[in-house]
Amino acid sequence: MGFDKKILGIGAGYVGGPTMAMIAFKCPQHKVTVVDVNHDRIARWNSDKLPIYEPGLDEVVQTARGRNLFFSTDIEKGIKEHDIIFVSVNTPTKTFGDGAGMAADLQYWEKTARQISKYSDTDKIIVEKSTLPVRTAEALERILTASNRGVRFEVLSNPEFMAEGTAIRDLEEPDRILIGSRETEEGRSARDELVGIYTNWVSEERIITSNIWSSELSKLVSNAFLAQRISSINSISALCEKTEADVTEVARAVGMDSRIGPGFLNASIGFGGSCFQKDILNLVYLCRHYGLEDVADYWEGVVSINDYQKERFVHNMLSAMFNTLAGKKICLFGFAFKANTGDTRESPAIYVARRLFEEKAHVRITDPKALDNARIDLQDLSDQISYVEDPREAASGCDAIAVMTEWDMYRDLDYARIYRSMAKPAFVFDGRNILDHKGLFELGFNVYPTGKGALTHF
Repeated sequence: MGFDKKILGIGAGYVGGPTMAMIAFKCPQHKVTVVDVNHDRIARWNSDKLPIYEPGLDEVVQTARGRNLFFSTDIEKGIKEHDIIFVSVNTPTKTFGDGAGMAADLQYWEKTARQISKYSDTDKIIVEKSTLPVRTAEALERILTASNRGVRFEVLSNPEFMAEGTAIRDLEEPDRILIGSRETEEGRSARDELVGIYTNWVSEERIITSNIWSSELSKLVSNAFLAQRISSINSISALCEKTEADVTEVARAVGMDSRIGPGFLNASIGFGGSCFQKDILNLVYLCRHYGLEDVADYWEGVVSINDYQKERFVHNMLSAMFNTLAGKKICLFGFAFKANTGDTRESPAIYVARRLFEEKAHVRITDPKALDNARIDLQDLSDQISYVEDPREAASGCDAIAVMTEWDMYRDLDYARIYRSMAKPAFVFDGRNILDHKGLFELGFNVYPTGKGALTHF
């Protein structure tokens, strides 16, 4: 079967896998191949048990795989045979050297760029899909053209704005598609090719085009603004607990202001995931590089409030449970950084579990999708940590439940039965404010919501 275009995705993770699967699903006339150096990950993309969980992803992959969607570890062949290459490799925060703890670690991105330069023998369009610092495209162009073999590359910025847990819906019905290019005839022509792919299912009025630098910066700023809202309401949750205000009522009143809106105003234990903290710190590093110290301090404060919220959650547990957690059994309901994903990157639950371990508590962790990742995240800790799939079994014999992830299943458990199985007095610390606090209190629990007054029997 002949295909109109041959599209390659380098990187089969949380961004690359779903994005390329959706393109293949919506564009059966194009061949889409996803490559990755991780053989186990590719094997799972080719199996019935995909390496990541996203609602609706299984159906998309099963429809397109073998038809026009393929997964492979042969990166050299992929580069040679495809005309449009999406780069979705990992760009974590640096843990070493200059910019450690803030700047993006671009070693995997640079290695990929050099592979593209080495193996390309025809002109190609390169699409930045990974979240990258501003002006990375310029460095990419220098690497690609360094060999001077007569191959032309056009670099586009096409940042992803999908959220884990709703990735398939976000890809199928995006708020907007942003495509940045050089403002040259060749750049605009390459941009038009990518627009043509997306218009197979996205209306043109939702496709925004810009210069390449604006596109790169827009991704960082979007995540920074969303994280800022979360940190803002979380800072107010601490004040609510001191003043007997209810953070849910405050957020509702604030969110009804049309200038503000209700999104990202749910008080919680804090934000996690691969994007928010990494992108804000990247923005902080960028501001400091250009001497904008006050701007950098402002955005760094968003991360500081997030760290404060996680520590405050542990402190509240310690204070409520008679100032010692030693020997007590604490059950964490959820470990993923949000519901409907198995991703635990930067999950607040990691911090809480480690702090509880430091306090010599015995920690049980339950989560419908993230237990394997939890074991990896906490593999250095001792047998004071255990993992139980069934939340009812996990809570049995425990002194407290701490809700870490807003899984729907936790709303509807038989808490009367759970209460009978727990040590007394029994505590619930709701880090997501998803439970019926009054109902739990009436069952006998001592209930500590986030940003609301506690309900206790003391």
